[in-house]
Amino acid sequence: MERSNQTALFRLAALFLVTLFATPVLQFDNAVAQTSAPTQLPPKIEPKALSVLRSACDTLSRAQTMGFTAVDTYERAARNGQPLYYTVLSRVTLQRPDKLRVIKLGDGIPDEFYYDGKTISAYVPSTDLIAVADAPPTIDQMLDAAWHVGAIYFPFGDVIASNPCAVFEKLTSAFYVGQSIVVGGTKTDMVAVAGDGVQAELWIGADDHLPRMVRVVYTNEPAHAHYQTEYMDWRMNTPADATAFRSSKVGTAKRISFSPPGAVPPPRTAASTGQIPEKKP
Repeated sequence: MERSNQTALFRLAALFLVTLFATPVLQFDNAVAQTSAPTQLPPKIEPKALSVLRSACDTLSRAQTMGFTAVDTYERAARNGQPLYYTVLSRVTLQRPDKLRVIKLGDGIPDEFYYDGKTISAYVPSTDLIAVADAPPTIDQMLDAAWHVGAIYFPFGDVIASNPCAVFEKLTSAFYVGQSIVVGGTKTDMVAVAGDGVQAELWIGADDHLPRMVRVVYTNEPAHAHYQTEYMDWRMNTPADATAFRSSKVGTAKRISFSPPGAVPPPRTAASTGQIPEKKP
């Protein structure tokens, strides 16, 4: 009888532990089951998700000046097919409607980008080379011009555009996921969206409505690579230094021309460079 009582106690204790640690999972599963019930399907575009996105877009578009740090992580396949991840850190300073500076560090060659409302310039400190070109009078127009002139693209371009919500105008799905207290060191609202060929999840500050992280997959991309941008060190409506948007190296560094997308550089050979060209993954 005593052994039977001990066995019953052990079983009861085990059941208590399973219940204790499984409760959050069971609650989550029940929530998913409830939202996915055939008779209770949520709308494809949830109003709460759109509300979170609009609050973020309004906060960004109303700012006359802003600064932040963006950490971009992108996936590329190695020669053996294994996914590799590269990271780039950008320190961004913006003044609407026509000023931008991006100091880029991280994997690859560090460089500096300046836009002062009249010209764009890209400077590479390691080689003391600079390219300068005329630019249109607004940040929105400049983002397109920078791509056409020199294949310059910023993963955070939607954040600095005058209408950040333009990217959400053709959504096929948008729903509110929940809240996180881990990402960005603050409480964030999590929203999942999808459109033609793209799926994304966004973490947006619940109180300040500023982006903290975005993860994106382009479903039409053969590799289905993952892209992630983390945002930190936000500085909103802080006066910017008037000299911050033009490189001090314009008059001293060696000038080169921007290369438009698709431009094919002359072939590099071991004889002409003294080195064997590096093979990238």
